[in-house]
Amino acid sequence: MKYKDYYAILGVARDASEADVKRAYRKLARKYHPDVSKEPQAEEKFKEVSEAYETLKDAEKRAAYDQLGSYQAGQEFRPPPDWEHRFGAGMEEYFDLGDLFEHLTGRRAHGRARTGPIPGHDYELNATLALEQAARGADLEVALPGSRADPTPRPVRIRVPPGVTDGHRLRVPGKGSPGVNGGAPGDLYLNIALAPHRLFKASGHDLYLELPLAPWEAVLGARIEVPTLESRIAVTVPPGSRPGQKLRIAGRGLPKPKAGAGDLYCVLSIATPPVASEREKELYRELAKVSAFNPRGGFG
Repeated sequence: MKYKDYYAILGVARDASEADVKRAYRKLARKYHPDVSKEPQAEEKFKEVSEAYETLKDAEKRAAYDQLGSYQAGQEFRPPPDWEHRFGAGMEEYFDLGDLFEHLTGRRAHGRARTGPIPGHDYELNATLALEQAARGADLEVALPGSRADPTPRPVRIRVPPGVTDGHRLRVPGKGSPGVNGGAPGDLYLNIALAPHRLFKASGHDLYLELPLAPWEAVLGARIEVPTLESRIAVTVPPGSRPGQKLRIAGRGLPKPKAGAGDLYCVLSIATPPVASEREKELYRELAKVSAFNPRGGFG
C-alpha cells in the first residue's frame, strides 16, 4: 500500500485544529473544483483533497491515520503490527489507503465492527450565485464526487430557495454518499457566495446602492427614479442632502427565508458635470459671488 500524506495534501500541520483542516479544505476545494477551476489536473486534485478531508475531519479516522506513522508520499508501507487489531479494518481487503479509510467509518476500537446501519458521508461544495438568483431562487447543477468504484462526478440538480445570503450554508438532505448496512445517506452542504453586482452591494439581506446626485439636486432636493432588483421606483431626495447620507427604502432588499425582506439603502454622492457650457459657467460664477459657503471652513 502506498502512503498518502493527507496533511501535506491539505497544506496543514499534523497538529492542525479541526477548524484549520476545514478552512484548508474549503480553500483548496474552491481552487480545484472541476466546475470552475482552470488549474491543470483540477479534477484529480479535487478528488485528492476531498479524500484527505474525509479522513482528517473525522476524529476516529484521523486517530487511526496518525497511528500509521509518517512516511514519504508514495512510499510503500505496512501498518504497525497491532494497527489492524486496534482499528479492525481487515487489511487484506484493501489495496489503497483511500479505500481503507473510506471503509473505516463505523469501526470500533479493538477490532470490533458495528453491525448496525452506518450513515453515509456528507459532501461540501461551493456555489456562486448572481444577486438576482439569490432574490428569486435558482436551480443549480452541481457535480458530486464519484465513488471508488466509479470516480466519475455525478451531476445533481439542486433547488436553491429565495433568501440565501453571502456565506449561507445550505443543507440538502440525502445528497451525500450512500449509507452502509441500510444506513441513511449523508447530506450535501452548499457554501453560497454571491457574485459582485454592477449596481448593488449585499450585506446580509440588505442592499446598498450608490446614488449620484447633481449638485442642484442635493441642494434643492429632487424626486428621482432609482433601480431595485425588481423594477425602478421614485424616491424623494430631501433639500440639503450631503455625500454619504443614506436613504432607506424598506423591503426592497433580498427576501428573507420565512417572510419579509431586507432594505435598500441609497448612499448619496455628488457628481460634478464633466463639461460646462459658457452659460453654465456664468451661473457658477454668479453663485460663487453670492454664496457664503466655505467647504474648507473646518481647516481653521
